Amino acid sequence: MSTVDLDINGEIATLTLDNPGKLNAIDLGMWQQLAENMAKITGDRSIRCVVMRGAGHEAFAAGGDLEEFVTGRATLDQALHYHGQVAAALNAIADCPHPTVALIQGACIGGGLEIAGVCDLRISGESARFGAPINKLGFSMYPGEMEGLLKLAGPAVIKEILLEGRILTATEAYEKGLVSRVVPDAQCVDEAYATARRICAGAPLVASWHKQLIRRLQSGRPLNDEEKAASFAFLDTEDYKEGLAAFLAKRKPVFKGC
Repeated sequence: MSTVDLDINGEIATLTLDNPGKLNAIDLGMWQQLAENMAKITGDRSIRCVVMRGAGHEAFAAGGDLEEFVTGRATLDQALHYHGQVAAALNAIADCPHPTVALIQGACIGGGLEIAGVCDLRISGESARFGAPINKLGFSMYPGEMEGLLKLAGPAVIKEILLEGRILTATEAYEKGLVSRVVPDAQCVDEAYATARRICAGAPLVASWHKQLIRRLQSGRPLNDEEKAASFAFLDTEDYKEGLAAFLAKRKPVFKGC
């Protein structure tokens, strides 16, 4: 049975894509579960970081579950519904106020690459592989799903992936900006969670504000005076006072998210 499992351990939530025997290929039910779990995570202020991963070590996710395309995505209406669910899941990840880390082992293909692409950071094992060879299947990537990858790596890289249909190594993916960090396979899990813990050690409101500001600045529109003033909202937070006090006292800060 395919599932997207949610596990919360202290301040870190882990979402695991699990489709046994299919390299965690994502079916419609999994896209829906992903959106539902992200809604739970977004509403939980005790969470400070989200780790996305695939079950096992062979794949993050090897694309969509093609077997269901024959019956579940055969008509225009079905396709619009299907990709509406995909968009809801990807938007939920992209819009999550908590930082997100993709822990990538093995195949990260098609829909798996789309999920990793909307996470904030991507930690990859050295044997992982990336791509979207859907040109060999006769269908195109839905525009709303292409958008996240386009913002991440730019048109030249996305054209290379989609037009050639070539599978990239982890090193190639890193060089092209698709991956944040490549580590030995045996260290991938530890590094992803070490990354999450470093995020958790920071002020959570600041992490959320940084995500919002980065997205806003990518629009290309200049900030207005109100937005510039809002960027100093940290002045009224307890975490700002705690951060300065801890620095002056030469101790580790204890942030409460307020």
